Amino acid sequence: MDDIFTVYQASKHCKVSSKTIINWIDEGYFKAYKTPGGHRRISRNDLETFMIKQGIPVPEKEDKDTRKRILVVDDDAIIVESIVQSLEEDENDYEVISAADGFEAGLQVNHFKPHLLILDIMMPDIKGNEVCKKIKSNEETKNTKIIVLSAYLDEDKFNQMKKYGADICFSKPFPLAQLKTEVARLLGS
Repeated sequence: MDDIFTVYQASKHCKVSSKTIINWIDEGYFKAYKTPGGHRRISRNDLETFMIKQGIPVPEKEDKDTRKRILVVDDDAIIVESIVQSLEEDENDYEVISAADGFEAGLQVNHFKPHLLILDIMMPDIKGNEVCKKIKSNEETKNTKIIVLSAYLDEDKFNQMKKYGADICFSKPFPLAQLKTEVARLLGS
């Protein structure tokens, strides 16, 4: 993933606005592809080739471990899209990926090693309490912060989720601004 930029990351790399990057893509200066969620992604090679041709200084490659990694797990594509887009556009420059089911989430936790997991606990193949317990009991992931989302849980159930390892619980629908504030707080951003 180090060789693929979001629009925001590309804008920081070039020291221009996100809108400028979108305009350059629309004008055909370099290629971009769209994710299933409609977000544009730009290859580092294409962007830096363009930068060199235009005389834009190419920064040294950043240390890949400096960005905080966030995994969003929810089977509702609209909610995932809203959260991912909101976090990708955040000034903290998070690396955000998503999973639509428990199996994919398990693979991503093992491969991506997120610093923070945003988890809908009311999905068909996920038992939220089991996920929290498993993450917090694993030596490699025990420090992963967990934000639980659900449209169906009351305060008692949320308190129970906190006992299993959830750091924060939100009822759906939730304000994205509040979620972003809590993400920044949990990640020390």
